[in-house]
Amino acid sequence: MSHWPNPFIEQRADPFILRHEGLYYFIASVPEYDRLEIRRAATLEGLRDAVPVTVWRKPESGPMSQLIWAPELHCIDGTWVIYFAATHTHDLDALGMFQHRMFALACNDADPLTGRWEEKGQVNTPFDTFALDATAFRHQGKQWYLWAQKAPDIAGNSNLYLAELENPWTLKGPPVMLSKPEFDWECRGFLVNEGPAVVVHGNRLFVSYSASATDENYCMGLLWIDVDADPMQASSWHKSPKPVFTTSYENRQFGPGHNSFTQTPEGQDVLVYHARNYTEIEGDPLYDPNRHTRLKLIHWKENGMPDFGIPPADTI
Repeated sequence: MSHWPNPFIEQRADPFILRHEGLYYFIASVPEYDRLEIRRAATLEGLRDAVPVTVWRKPESGPMSQLIWAPELHCIDGTWVIYFAATHTHDLDALGMFQHRMFALACNDADPLTGRWEEKGQVNTPFDTFALDATAFRHQGKQWYLWAQKAPDIAGNSNLYLAELENPWTLKGPPVMLSKPEFDWECRGFLVNEGPAVVVHGNRLFVSYSASATDENYCMGLLWIDVDADPMQASSWHKSPKPVFTTSYENRQFGPGHNSFTQTPEGQDVLVYHARNYTEIEGDPLYDPNRHTRLKLIHWKENGMPDFGIPPADTI
């Protein structure tokens, strides 16, 4: 199936789908920002009706007690890991930013829906600043951690950083910055690079990411590197000067982004993302719950680059 209902799952932003040992797992931000829940199904389509299982709820106080954002589920060397962003307060800091940090949960049981999850605490990076949207991937025989964070000496909300992992919740060494907001389309409303996601095709590794404010200005950019190049060398990376997936006013799809990637059983690459179908948002877009999960096939050009196309219109 390559034409999925749109929306695919309603009121689930920052969607992440993991295909693991023939099964599909879905995790995303919930509108209440208060818990982590996982769905599992034998097929992609089955995720729509799969019963969500809550595997963790935020505590009443402490560093993980507010605004649980953008979780991802990974299986790393046999250990299930959930990365998520959280904070201790709804208040903004002196720079007018939220105060999120990245955290990790781990489960060593075979079934992440019924297993016991253990809090591993904050994933520490060189900066104790606003951080969110971590993902992990294996490349060149190493495990990597890729995330968005505010740098003290760079204007804007967040840049993209990469580091090797010692274990799933500990960085092995200093990170390299892969991208910062610099083009106009990355700086609308806010200066943002966030929500990185990884897909490999041919002889390149691609990192998509999201940019600008979370309203209709939200869009996706693209980085890439040759699979044999050193990912810790910033000069190895290439960056598209133009966005690769943007609002479609014709199809009434606004602010597409914060994507992940999965595959069909036949091996077709699928873009998993969220978007709204209206722009009339009352108050802060963050608290509008209608960033729905959507799916779209990726097409690959003859030159090996991805063609994300245009966000398709709602079908339901």
